[in-house]
Amino acid sequence: MLKDIKRASFRHKNNKLKYYIVNYIRQYLPGVIFRKLLSKKISYINHVDAEYVCQRVDYYNKLTDKQDIDSENFADIKTLKNKTKRNVYYFDTYEYLRYFPENLKLAPLFGDIIHIPDTPSITKSRPIAGDNENSVLLRLDKIRHFLFVKDKNRFEEKKNKMVGRSKAGQEHRIRFLTMYINHPLCDIGQVNCDRNPQFIRPRMTIEEHLKYKFILCLEGNDVASNLKWVMSSNSIAVMPKPKYETWFMEGTLIPNFHYILIKDDFSDLEERLNYYIEHVDEAKQIIENAHKYVAQFFNKKQEDLIALLVLKKYFERTKQQTNVLI
Repeated sequence: MLKDIKRASFRHKNNKLKYYIVNYIRQYLPGVIFRKLLSKKISYINHVDAEYVCQRVDYYNKLTDKQDIDSENFADIKTLKNKTKRNVYYFDTYEYLRYFPENLKLAPLFGDIIHIPDTPSITKSRPIAGDNENSVLLRLDKIRHFLFVKDKNRFEEKKNKMVGRSKAGQEHRIRFLTMYINHPLCDIGQVNCDRNPQFIRPRMTIEEHLKYKFILCLEGNDVASNLKWVMSSNSIAVMPKPKYETWFMEGTLIPNFHYILIKDDFSDLEERLNYYIEHVDEAKQIIENAHKYVAQFFNKKQEDLIALLVLKKYFERTKQQTNVLI
């Protein structure tokens, strides 16, 4: 019972109640108010590093040649607002769509997307490898994925072990548990009870995770959802090289600089953990590098600007006119 109370608290969690209240209120505010503010919002580029902002816009939106709209897959903003199910993907998209004319069209592709669509689409996630131009990233499902922590625990005082709790439905997660469930350097387990009961372990709060020097960040359906808060902590993310990415730009992370890299077959885990247990200064440098990386997402006005410019570029590359100049 005590563990359930801890997990239900707002400590180290985004406030879901506030999130839904704010987003439902947005639905009833006149869109014309926000459309008049678009130019002002975009003018914020004059107060930040414009080159950095444009680099990130081009990273999320790689569309080059202008493409015709495929009416079968595209819907205008007004239709999306009236007919789309109210969920986190819709709310996080509409947060920025409301600044644009309602006749503009887009192709939203919500959920854990691990394929590259045939038409330019707005997605939360995409494959890192290959020609992923048609996968245009927005900061979606952020209430779950974009969580950061303030870790007061010093790395030197943490346990010399790796911790990990997650659902285990994918083959690679089950394989990892099979290899390391009883390893002395690991405190890992699955929290879903529908299969593989031999791997079930008690749930742990984020605060309990932060008592360990190393935290497992294995991709699931797409990205590892805990990676953001782990990299903001004083523990170190341990994972293979990521195959998918989101607004967090996982494809730009540098192995053994932002996180501890292990092989895709997980065979070198013990060696990598022991190395950083013995080389504390190198481990602390990874933590410092990770902190600097996550800090770029803390400027809300700049994040809003980048998202608006991503959509502006999307509409222009699909031969639509936004009537907004930078």
